Amino acid sequence: MKNQRIFPGIILLGFGAYFYLQQSGFTALQPFYSWPTLLIIVGAAFLFQGYGARDYDSILPGIILTGFGLHFHVVNRLKIWPDHIGTFILIIALGFLLRHQKTGAGLFQGILFLILAVLLLFYDRVAEWMGLLENGVSDVWQFWPVLIMLIGLYFLLVKKK
Repeated sequence: MKNQRIFPGIILLGFGAYFYLQQSGFTALQPFYSWPTLLIIVGAAFLFQGYGARDYDSILPGIILTGFGLHFHVVNRLKIWPDHIGTFILIIALGFLLRHQKTGAGLFQGILFLILAVLLLFYDRVAEWMGLLENGVSDVWQFWPVLIMLIGLYFLLVKKK
């Protein structure tokens, strides 16, 4: 019974503190009175549920929501932080890998998302390193999204024996 009270307890504490500080006019936290902070609060509640209550399936949504919230806070404040779709995929990969650490499930998905994130974040460097731009292979390289879709269709349509 105690385990089912962690998530709503953290949500109520977090939202209550958020709205109290917002209404009180506490200006030191003014940049944090935005929707990404609410994502972080909900994500933290999932993480407390996941790790504190040993409900390990809550780790994935906790990492995703917390990571997305942190991303939206940091992206305009740190010049080194990438504003790229690969960042979101990297956060999802981290969620799968941390959940795998506790449940043993999701390693394949985590590695798949991690490879995709690295390809997206470092596409220019990977293409330069492999010499794709010089060899005329760059035209073929444009169709890698189609390859990803074909692999996805394979997973959807081919049944395990």
